[in-house]
Amino acid sequence: MAPVAAGLGFFTVLGLVMWGIASLMAGEQAQTTTFTPDRLQIGSITRWAESIDTDGPVLFPGLGTTSGERTLVLDHNGTNVEKGWVVYYAYPADRGPECAVEQVEGTDDFVDCEGRTLDVSELSPPTNGEYPIVEDRKTIFIDLGERPGDTTP
Repeated sequence: MAPVAAGLGFFTVLGLVMWGIASLMAGEQAQTTTFTPDRLQIGSITRWAESIDTDGPVLFPGLGTTSGERTLVLDHNGTNVEKGWVVYYAYPADRGPECAVEQVEGTDDFVDCEGRTLDVSELSPPTNGEYPIVEDRKTIFIDLGERPGDTTP
């Protein structure tokens, strides 16, 4: 009888240890967040300025979200490739994110959810700190600012 009781005790302790390890691992997974970078590297300022001049602003859909809520539009104004970079949200300034815009291909124009044609300057300016950064006079980045659920100041 003693060997059977010892065997049952061993498997009980082993089961409790495994349960404890599984609980710790599940707790760590629940605390992790989706990795999103603080800034998005776009590339060469010269190449992107030429592209925007030819084909209009560039849309970057769903940055920093898993649901695609934050679509940004990158525009460039002027002839100096180091200056004149602007970021907008892809919805009209007088509407909310539920009124997404679609770009008229090859232009600075966008059509909103109500069928209105808007110039890129009529899109909503960012409110969460997204802005363009030119680094080393050759590379453009978009600072993604605060992300939903971000607790940092």
